[in-house]
Amino acid sequence: MRLFDRLFSARSDPRDEVRPLWARVVALARDPAWYRDRGVADTLGGRFDMVSAVLALVLLRMETTPALAARAAPLTEIFVEEMDGQLRQSGVGDLMVGKQIGRLMATLGGRMGAYRAALAAGGGELAETVRRNIALTDDSRAETVGEELRVLAARLAALGDRDLLAGDCT
Repeated sequence: MRLFDRLFSARSDPRDEVRPLWARVVALARDPAWYRDRGVADTLGGRFDMVSAVLALVLLRMETTPALAARAAPLTEIFVEEMDGQLRQSGVGDLMVGKQIGRLMATLGGRMGAYRAALAAGGGELAETVRRNIALTDDSRAETVGEELRVLAARLAALGDRDLLAGDCT
């Protein structure tokens, strides 16, 4: 009987709770102002850089609250699913997708560390982190992008947990 219960029970997917937040992460990262006004390269790499930057800031915010920290894994799983789909759509073969996903996860982890350190240090550290981690059309735009990321991090820090999960990150 347990087998049938497991096969046919309506279990909720823990990722469902964070899907609105993921949708907001993507919307924030795809905001045309990043590319048009702030100098982020409007390329596949530049767009990935912005998704990973916004996601890193969200994950850093989630670290500050135990209840949210537990939901970081499902959010990261959605990121992996999306990147997997994007890689396959761009023609990456099945044998290489896992390796590429591993690299993308390592990149995300590295960027989280870099943004965590830069935000804590203040000053021009964030601009330097942007220069190293975001494809820009002009390196002189790193200050602008860094300041906008700092503003976003402050907005995220001011949000309540429920608002963050609901994707109310405006």
